[in-house]
Amino acid sequence: MNPKVEAMRRVLAEAECIADSSQVQRAIDRVAAEITEVLAERDPLVYVVMKGAVVFAGQILPRLRFPLEVAYLHATRYHDTTAGSRLEWRVEPTAPIEGRPVLVLDDILDEGYTLAAVMQRLRDEGAEDVYLAVLCHKLHERKAYPGMRAHFTGLEIPDRYVFGYGMDYKGYWRNADGIYAVRES
Repeated sequence: MNPKVEAMRRVLAEAECIADSSQVQRAIDRVAAEITEVLAERDPLVYVVMKGAVVFAGQILPRLRFPLEVAYLHATRYHDTTAGSRLEWRVEPTAPIEGRPVLVLDDILDEGYTLAAVMQRLRDEGAEDVYLAVLCHKLHERKAYPGMRAHFTGLEIPDRYVFGYGMDYKGYWRNADGIYAVRES
C-alpha cells in the first residue's frame, strides 16, 4: 500500500464530521435561493475560485436557474499546505466585467486575505457590484478586516482545520462527501 494514501485514509478515519452530505446539500439549496433572489434579473458573471470552489460551484450552478456566464480564476496563498503565505495569481481574471455584477464562488471564508484581494481586483476592473458566496464561514476573529462576511454563506463552522466538499487537507480529500475537521492533537 502507498504510505501517502494510507496516511490520508487515516486522516479521514480519525476526523470529526462537522456537516454531513445532507446538511451541506440543504445549505447549498438555501444559498442558491438567496443568490437567485438578488441576481436572477441582473446578468451576472460568476467567477469560480479554483481549486477549492470546484465542488461547490459544480453543485450550486445547476440550482441557479437563470441566465449567467461562468469564468474561473486561481489565486492561492496555501499551495497545498496548511498555512498561508504570499498571494499567487495562477490564473488571473480574464472575462470582461465592466459594468456587470460579479458573483465570486469559493469554498471557505477563513481569514479572507485571498478573497479580499480577489474582490478588490474585480472592483478595480470595473465590476458594477461584487458579491461573495461561500460554502463555509469559519468562526474566528482573524479576518482580513473586522466583521468580514460573505453576502451568501452556506454553513458556519468552528475554528478548526477542515476538509471536504472542495476544501483540502495537504492537497487531498476535496472529494470527501461531507465536511470534516482534522483530529486535534
